Amino acid sequence: MDGEENDMLEEIVNPRKKLYPSGESCAHAQVRNVRQPAYEKVWLFILLTMAVTVFLFASPIKAWAAGGLEMSTSYPGITAKPGENLSFSVALQNSLGASLNADLSVTSIPDGWEGYFNGGGNQVSRVHVNSGGDGATVTFNVKIPDDVSEGTYPISLQADAGEGIVSAMDLVINVNEAAVGQSSFTSQYPELQGSPSTSFSFNTTLANNGAADQSYSLSAQAPEGWQVQFKPSGETNQVASLNVEAGQSQGIAITVTPAANATAGDYKISCSAASAGETLTTDLTVTITGTYDLSLSTPSGRLSLDAYANKETPVTLSITNNGSADLQNVSLTSSAPDGWNVRFETPTVETLPAGSTQEVTAYITPGSDAITGDYVTSISAGSSETSAKADLRVSVKTHTVWGFVAVIIIIALAGGLVYVFRKYGRR
Repeated sequence: MDGEENDMLEEIVNPRKKLYPSGESCAHAQVRNVRQPAYEKVWLFILLTMAVTVFLFASPIKAWAAGGLEMSTSYPGITAKPGENLSFSVALQNSLGASLNADLSVTSIPDGWEGYFNGGGNQVSRVHVNSGGDGATVTFNVKIPDDVSEGTYPISLQADAGEGIVSAMDLVINVNEAAVGQSSFTSQYPELQGSPSTSFSFNTTLANNGAADQSYSLSAQAPEGWQVQFKPSGETNQVASLNVEAGQSQGIAITVTPAANATAGDYKISCSAASAGETLTTDLTVTITGTYDLSLSTPSGRLSLDAYANKETPVTLSITNNGSADLQNVSLTSSAPDGWNVRFETPTVETLPAGSTQEVTAYITPGSDAITGDYVTSISAGSSETSAKADLRVSVKTHTVWGFVAVIIIIALAGGLVYVFRKYGRR
């Protein structure tokens, strides 16, 4: 056999020893062919890993967008009544390391409902969110229609800072005609009584049983001239409004000062606490008990007069009711020297209203034997509750004609004595 035939015989007898042109055997060539795809896969994996790493470092914000901005509220599900106004305190947290501006929107709300964001006293649509713990806080307000049916209603909110930085939040409102948690304004003792000089203090409690903080304006309707003050319990400063957190209550001391001329009777004072969504009222009653004080004088204040013996002299008296209650059957009496007479034009005043004055004429007649001089006549006015007294100084005068007669008599007597001495004195 020649050489070619020998090679063919060797390949048939021992095929693994066939040599390739490169000098390697068939077995070595097969191993090389198996290992080559494995190396290519390793290099491909390394290249893909490097590409992903470069992409992540080139776009860091997009990678953090899922957790960089968070919108939340403490009470996302509440129960309310038709027609009620609700407020949710919404907190936004930014963990991106830099402050950002986020657009606020209502992505879903039931038909006929009204919802908007409020911040700093204004309606807002964008908020600046600081990085870290400060973040930002806004209020989301919802107006429930009056004619809405009972049921559960979802609302969706969203804060979008762009570049894929988005946070969403869902609210659930359960509308119920008999919703629990209605706020209240009550008084421990709503009825007090005392004199007009008393300052009445009522201890009241304002309870916010809603799901959101409320700011209440305080006011009162009282009789003219009366004063009403509101002070938080334990404080001395007077306030016109105050804030009550959701689910909390605030004690309020209400001080009522009657008018100086307040008369006896019952007086109603209606106090109100009004917020954006409700107005709470509590009615207080002050009973002014009667004070009784009577004074007696003359219109001019002068308590003296001139009179003549056995002649009636009129004097006008003023009876004043200085108390807070009406006086009934005020009678007039007198005390005068013996032989004198005092009568009154109106002996009894049937009704003397509080704060009023009644004038009455008294007629004083000195006795017929009264001589010239000063006398005291006491006048009293009184009812079953109180009385008053006035002492009048009465100066009794004699008529001028009797003075002339007395002078003539004296002159006649003097002339008679002179005549007697002249006639009989020489003897």
